[in-house]
Amino acid sequence: MIKLQKGDTAPEFDLPDQTGKGVRLGDFRGKKVLVYFYPKADTPGCTKQACSVKEAEPELGMAGVVAIGISPDKPEKQKKFDDKYELGFILLSDVDHKVAESYGVWGEKKMYGKTYEGIVRSSFLLNEDGVVIGAWYKVSPADTVPNARKALNDAV
Repeated sequence: MIKLQKGDTAPEFDLPDQTGKGVRLGDFRGKKVLVYFYPKADTPGCTKQACSVKEAEPELGMAGVVAIGISPDKPEKQKKFDDKYELGFILLSDVDHKVAESYGVWGEKKMYGKTYEGIVRSSFLLNEDGVVIGAWYKVSPADTVPNARKALNDAV
């Protein structure tokens, strides 16, 4: 499994958002982007993570950062998740997990003694040119925003 590091160019993507509209990473050139991957919409950890990003949106926006969440959920499920928690930011559907694989976040997981393939909760902060300025694998839901804040402060 590849792992992105600081200085790597982030893999391009073109995925449907929660409304079914296609979104490309290249659409955000000129802006910083917080891309985070989560296993499943509307589960406790993923809700905590998404709500922390929502709460930080004003601060992230002031720093020129656009937030994008990606999971293998279909757009309809992403829409319900967005509506239920009034998230208000982009949630992308990576049903075939190709983008997750390109970011090195699709891998083996274990739960209750069973091994399976899935999203390894991870986040990435990209600069205005799509270059990784922060990469965090196997993060806790509460760490996405603090990690991004630190990377933003370090980049100044």
